[in-house]
Amino acid sequence: MASAIPFVEKTDPLESTRTLSILVENRFGVLSRIAGLFSARGYNIESLTVARTADSTLSRITMVVRCEPLLAQQILRQVEKLPNAVEAADLTDTNCVERELVLVRVHAKEGRRTSLLTEAEIFRARVVTATPENYVFEVTGDSGKIEAFLDVVRPYGIDEMVRTGQVALRRNLHSRFAPETVVEEDPVEASR
Repeated sequence: MASAIPFVEKTDPLESTRTLSILVENRFGVLSRIAGLFSARGYNIESLTVARTADSTLSRITMVVRCEPLLAQQILRQVEKLPNAVEAADLTDTNCVERELVLVRVHAKEGRRTSLLTEAEIFRARVVTATPENYVFEVTGDSGKIEAFLDVVRPYGIDEMVRTGQVALRRNLHSRFAPETVVEEDPVEASR
């Protein structure tokens, strides 16, 4: 009698998303060169945010891309070679804070307004504006929270929405790429 082999679903590595953080000089054309590295290989950028940092000469690019981890590392190495790139890191498996903002206009029929507001409160959604026909909510959180909120309000009817895209920042300043990485000092170098 043949033994049953359990079915194991294979996951396509291309289906995983990577959160990339790239610090660049705030100069014309830098973003297009970086985005070009991904588009040249046929990979779509799912989310892209760019803004100046505390230092007005630098900008941080946060990208969410759907690609293999190895490809992300290869592209980040190429990004770091660009003249205006300062630092590039894959934050996917690091200890970081990720946030996104969504503004969503939800159709609000008169008899369902109270239940809509109650459900929105669970997500700490803020009412930005209200009309007799709809509410505009603002929700901030990780992508999972945003998706869960949209799933809850979808049955009411989403008239329109806009999302900022994800931003991410390492929690610990001392951990450049992987917070678990500990670099030990070479005893020979330490004695010099």
